[in-house]
Amino acid sequence: MKNIVFDLGGVVFHRDAKKVRKELIDFFAFIFAAKMPLFWEEYDRGTLTFDEVLDELSRSKGCDRAVAEDYLREALDRQEAVPQTAALIRDLKRAGYRLYVLSNMSREFIDFLRRTEIYGCFDGEVVSCEEGVVKPEPLIYEILLDRFGLDPAETLFIDDRRSNLEAAAAFGIATFHFREPESSCTQLREMLLQKE
Repeated sequence: MKNIVFDLGGVVFHRDAKKVRKELIDFFAFIFAAKMPLFWEEYDRGTLTFDEVLDELSRSKGCDRAVAEDYLREALDRQEAVPQTAALIRDLKRAGYRLYVLSNMSREFIDFLRRTEIYGCFDGEVVSCEEGVVKPEPLIYEILLDRFGLDPAETLFIDDRRSNLEAAAAFGIATFHFREPESSCTQLREMLLQKE
């Protein structure tokens, strides 16, 4: 394995539930559903703007638009690196792996995350809002492989959604289902950093 590809939300970055009020978690509970709402998928695709998403959020949640904006801005400001994953990324980088991002992410969120220290460890990125395509649509995996000349047989993709992993596996990319940071990062360390 030479190339390690990371999903961002829920793998590299999260909102720490211990630091966030329950109302915020409840408001965005749809993010953990098996299928994202269409309006959020289109936000990630880059076809809905921040303002349009606020309209959809206030409508779907039955709340005032200003309330929806407060929640969305707080959700953005509360993004932080998952400590276990950040440590793993630094160690993989030191070990000589090439590290990439493949993520469904909206413009406002990716702009925020790119300013973090850990984001500087990545050698390349494919972000849905800039490509007009989202996982698990096949085209986004083709873009990743072609843009960086990656051999699927030498590439591992880490994501917390099975549907995204299944789509990657169809290209011959190795996959890892990220569940809980402590155990998942321990397993990845054993796979990628333990010497024979």
